[in-house]
Amino acid sequence: MPDIDPTAVRGYLLDLQDRICDALAGLDGANFSEDAWDRAAGGGGRSRVLTGGNIFEQAGVNFSHVFGDGLPATASERRPELAGRGFQAMGVSLVVHPHNPYVPTSHANVRFFLAEAEGKPPVWWFGGGFDLTPFYPFDEDCRHWHEVARDAVSPWGEDLYPRFKRWCDEYFHLPHRNEARGIGGLFFDDYDRGGFESAFGLMRSVGDGYLDAYLPIVERRRDTPYTDRERQFQLYRRGRYVEFNLLYDRGTKFGIQSGGRTESILMSMPPLARWEYDYQPAEGTPEAALTRDYLRPREWV
Repeated sequence: MPDIDPTAVRGYLLDLQDRICDALAGLDGANFSEDAWDRAAGGGGRSRVLTGGNIFEQAGVNFSHVFGDGLPATASERRPELAGRGFQAMGVSLVVHPHNPYVPTSHANVRFFLAEAEGKPPVWWFGGGFDLTPFYPFDEDCRHWHEVARDAVSPWGEDLYPRFKRWCDEYFHLPHRNEARGIGGLFFDDYDRGGFESAFGLMRSVGDGYLDAYLPIVERRRDTPYTDRERQFQLYRRGRYVEFNLLYDRGTKFGIQSGGRTESILMSMPPLARWEYDYQPAEGTPEAALTRDYLRPREWV
């Protein structure tokens, strides 16, 4: 495989985890704890979590690199050509849950997958993206988020931002609620356009773009005053985050079914959330505006 370099991808991902953790900790003033772990079936990772910070109630940034002789059934069902192949999968995945309801929750991940079998050409691809889940959204924040997303992928093709934005809108959708999880961003998978170096470059640009997209929003909203009303609504909306991750998230399912480390897989969960039977926000309130005006696909740039 002279043109495929998993070692270079691993080195980039470890550095990305370092840079994101340093930036979030520097902004918050609190530190991440780290767990290095091994997977009995092959591979391991390092999970970093910041809890009870000044800005971030919980932030988790996880690196994993797992490998094995065979894939979970759900993976080979989606891609039948993977059956019977050994694999390795590596990535960085993160979720940030702030204290202040005016600071959105954010999620990002970038990943690389490689499957090999004797006498057959390797199957590989990159995937990833980032998406934003505001509770009290501001149009300027939404536009900024999507401008960074567009600029991250446009050098690889003007068609990619609209394609990956639409994919994100479709993926982060809760069918049982008929609503979006947030205002979207980018989502892509199975990406190998232009060969390894080009596809790797796109993945790096998305990974590097996350901080440019998120930190300015945090800086703008971190000191916004709020009351218990906004806090309770934030916790209620966090329940939707839990529902999506447990019912639909492909990465969560793959991690559990491939024998991954449960604590690391579920670190995306908010530390606190609540549910309320048949909650309906009053007309004319900011809470009603979230669902009416933002939790549906929109063109932001």
